Amino acid sequence: MTDVPRWQQDLPEAHLDAAARTLGEAAAAGRRIVIAGHVNPDADALGSVLALHEALAGLGARSLPVIGDSPLSLPTSLAWLPHASQLAGTEALPDPDDVAVLVTLDAASPDRLGSVARLLEGAGTVVMVDHHASGKPFGDLALVAPRAASTTVVLAALLARMQVALTPSMATCLYAGLVADTGRFGYSSSDGSTLRLAGDLVDAGADHVQVHRRLFATRTLAELDLLAAALGRLRYLPEHRMVHTHVTAEELAASGANGEATEHLVDVVRWADVADLTLVAKPGPDGTWRVSLRSEGGVDVGRLAGRFGGGGHERAAGFTRAGRVQDVVDGVVASLGEH
Repeated sequence: MTDVPRWQQDLPEAHLDAAARTLGEAAAAGRRIVIAGHVNPDADALGSVLALHEALAGLGARSLPVIGDSPLSLPTSLAWLPHASQLAGTEALPDPDDVAVLVTLDAASPDRLGSVARLLEGAGTVVMVDHHASGKPFGDLALVAPRAASTTVVLAALLARMQVALTPSMATCLYAGLVADTGRFGYSSSDGSTLRLAGDLVDAGADHVQVHRRLFATRTLAELDLLAAALGRLRYLPEHRMVHTHVTAEELAASGANGEATEHLVDVVRWADVADLTLVAKPGPDGTWRVSLRSEGGVDVGRLAGRFGGGGHERAAGFTRAGRVQDVVDGVVASLGEH
C-alpha cells in the first residue's frame, strides 16, 4: 500500500506547501481572504467554502465566504451547514485591491464563479482548489487533483499541511462534500484513502447522521411530485443504452418548488437496470435547459458535456443548452453516434 494516495500523486508537494504558506501568512497578518465556491453550489463547493472560512477566521484572517449568485439562495438541503448564515452574495464583494488572497473552490473555470470572477484580476494571490478533470487551471497557485473524489478531499490535505485542527463543524462541512460527491462512497472515485478520510472526519466530530438525513433522506412533497412527472415520461434508447427524461418549467411552477427539487432526479433515474447513460434535463431561469449526465463507465460524459460547452467528470457531468428539449436529446444522441 502506497503512503501517498493515488489522487495526491497528481498534486506536487511544492504546490501544497506554497498554498499553505500563502494562506497561513495572510491569515496571521489579519488580511482579507475571499473564499468562493461555484454558482449554484452543491455540497462539495459549499462544504469546502464554509470549512475553509472557519479555519482561516480562526487563524486571524478577515475571511469572507462568498457565492457569485445574485440573488444568493441556498437549497434547504444545504442551508443548515455550519456557518451557512455567514455566506455573502454579490453585493458584499470588496474591491479587488482589498483582497490579499482569493481562494476558489470546486470551480473548474472562471465562468463558474459568477460575479466573483471580477476579483481574479485585482486580488493579490489567487489559489484554485479543484478536482474536475475537465477544468483548466487558473490563478497563481492551482491545487487540482483529477483523481480526488471531491474538492473537500484536496482541502482536507491543505488544512492538514497548515496544521489546522479540525473542529466538529469543519469536519461536518468537509464530510458533507465528501459523501455527496462520492455518491455515499459508491462511485469509482472512492478508494481506501477516501474511506479513511471519512473515518477521520467522523472521529473529528462530523455529524454524519445529520448529513445523511439532510442530503439523502429528506424530500418535500413538491420534489416527489416532480419525480413522479419525470418518471412518467421516462424514455429508453436501447441502441445507446440511454435513459432520459425531463421536467418542464410549467411543472416546476405548478409544484411551487424551486430548482433544488430537480437536483436529485438524475440519481433516481440512473437506477434503471438498462441504463449505461442517463440524461435528465431541467429548465433554467433563462429559457435554457440544464442537462445532467451520468455514466456507468461506457461513455466519458465529461468529454461528452465538453462538446456542448459544459464539463465535469468521466461519470458525472453537465451542460446548458437552449432550444427544445428534444433537440437537446437529439444532439447528445448524434454526438454519441459520431464518437
